[in-house]
Amino acid sequence: MKLVTFDQGRIGIVNDARVIDITDLAGAQPGTWPPVGMVRLIADWQQRQPALLDALATRKGVPLGDVRLEAPVQWPNKVIAFPANYHAHIDEMKHGTASGVISTFKASGQGFFLKASSSLSGPADDIVLPPLAGREIHHECELGIVIGKRGRGASRAEHRDYIFGFTCLLDMVVRGKEERVMRKSFDTFCPTGPWIATSDEVADFGNIDMRLFVNGEERQRASTRDLIVDIPEMIAMSSAVMTLEPGDIIASGTPAGVGPVVDGDVLEIVIDGIGSMTLRVRQGEVGAHAVWDEAKTGLAV
Repeated sequence: MKLVTFDQGRIGIVNDARVIDITDLAGAQPGTWPPVGMVRLIADWQQRQPALLDALATRKGVPLGDVRLEAPVQWPNKVIAFPANYHAHIDEMKHGTASGVISTFKASGQGFFLKASSSLSGPADDIVLPPLAGREIHHECELGIVIGKRGRGASRAEHRDYIFGFTCLLDMVVRGKEERVMRKSFDTFCPTGPWIATSDEVADFGNIDMRLFVNGEERQRASTRDLIVDIPEMIAMSSAVMTLEPGDIIASGTPAGVGPVVDGDVLEIVIDGIGSMTLRVRQGEVGAHAVWDEAKTGLAV
């Protein structure tokens, strides 16, 4: 099943290029704050699923092109991200092909970090670049893993119990020495979408292929089979530290091929079995601060 958030917080199921509105069945309230409709649906999935399946069979829906898709999960408790999770990406950063140097620590030893939930945006939103003269802002193509239940201390063997579904995700970043969370948390720096593909639609979590194109040119290509910290270990590692909540998002880490984006670029992320989305990049006017003038080169993670 493919679940979307659209038109100011409505919830829908995508079926044959049509959106079936299930806002009423999901218990969501469009236009309210905070926008937790999808989080509530995920938390109540077992109870609500029979009614959703009935709606899928009986409701007609509207053409997908007639709605405005938003970030599938707009108000997660947290966004967990794994850095340096592909050997090839570590190699390219160490050798300076991404305009900097990287710590030799891999995700398996360095762990994860948190990315601001306010950086989330959707498939209809532009990626807005802050006005930081002399700084490169890079694309990072990643798999978004959406958590389905509350829990802590999960084992590798239990990982499927915790995964609700998957989404396409970009982890945008300003290269430099400042704290990673600050460089990755600008508004629109975490595009997700176009929907959540529920986990039953993905047969093999260890063999999910992804690609990123910039202006039609392929820049990144990888598979979850090449991850240093694989999906079961991401669940185990993150839940060892913190309680996972329904709707939490885990970003898998980016493969090799990262590079700068500029005003006017068009990015397309494609993840087999999950979906694809095309995003435009535009220059913004907000985001400058003296902190960005202190050091313009250095750690690029």
